[in-house]
Amino acid sequence: MEFPTTGQVIECRAAVVWGVGEPFKMETIKVEPPKAGEVRVKIIASGVCHSDLFFMRGGAGPLVFPCVLGHEGAGIVESVGSGVSTVAPGDHVIPLYTPQCYECDNCKSEFTNICTKDEMLQMGGFMSDGTTRFTCNEQVIKHNMGCSTFSEYTVVNETNICKIDPAAALDKVCLIGCAIATGYGAALNTAKVRPGSTVAIWGLGGVGLAATMGAKKAGAARIIGVDVNPAKVEIGKMFGMTDFVNPKDHEEPVEQVLMKMTNGGVDHALECCGIPSCMKSAFAACKRGGGTLTLVGLAPLGEDVPFNAYQFIAGKSINGTYFGGWKSRDQVPKLVEDYLSKQLMVDELITHTLPIESINEAVDLMKKGECVRSIVKF
Repeated sequence: MEFPTTGQVIECRAAVVWGVGEPFKMETIKVEPPKAGEVRVKIIASGVCHSDLFFMRGGAGPLVFPCVLGHEGAGIVESVGSGVSTVAPGDHVIPLYTPQCYECDNCKSEFTNICTKDEMLQMGGFMSDGTTRFTCNEQVIKHNMGCSTFSEYTVVNETNICKIDPAAALDKVCLIGCAIATGYGAALNTAKVRPGSTVAIWGLGGVGLAATMGAKKAGAARIIGVDVNPAKVEIGKMFGMTDFVNPKDHEEPVEQVLMKMTNGGVDHALECCGIPSCMKSAFAACKRGGGTLTLVGLAPLGEDVPFNAYQFIAGKSINGTYFGGWKSRDQVPKLVEDYLSKQLMVDELITHTLPIESINEAVDLMKKGECVRSIVKF
């Protein structure tokens, strides 16, 4: 299949952030054809994630701007550069902010999913050759997380994309590109939640609810959701939550509430907020002699979290997860298959679907806690 735009510069809509703290601004940008090893994708839909808010607020510093954010998208391949063999024009795909090159030591390792190929270039908003494929009014626009799915057309490395079953609705499975994979995998792959265990999950947003689903899948006997929004109770139960604790309802610290509820602490705590105070609280709620905290949420890069050293001596531990520990190109298509066979809940996370022009409304809904996941569509 060949599209009439193959080899041409495409003008299209994109939501651009021009600087720290600025809202999205709808622009007409130019998207260059893919170079060797690259893929140009027509994005159909994208989730709006707290990590996008992290970048907008300057969590990664000012040097990432101006840029096109978005890393939770799905679309259709429009064209490919030379040497690309795993996807072709017309394929339904999910861009992946966690690449898989199959060549670096990490990709060859069974113990990590964090690919190191072009890592620093992607963090800086560039393609593998140190340039970008986006311009707006002759100004260079940077990429973000190797995806940039808030553009109607985007260019990604072949290492950052996977082909999926075309039977899957793109405006649903886009969430597998971040929220679902991250939270679900955090419980299954990283925390390795044990059957019969007690789990506490801080933050019942999209990632936290996916972690709840993962804990249920792993056979946890008790899953305690911790959130300041009482509206999360019913949807938490839908995903497998057995108990709910709102820190605002208690005078004592929430970790003390949980320790009383669980006779000494939880087996697994998953922090899905990216808030240092919550990380400290979650670690304190872990039981001595085997309790484990898994850090899932993205905190500002300069934040430090102090932990008392004795807690480690007492047998507690901390680990972190990135993209839920999944080997992205190998395993995301399998997660899509699980969705199609109704083994994975995705639709239930979507509370709002908006046109891309309303992306700032989606951000406001997220800030106010009035949505679980909003989808923007082109």
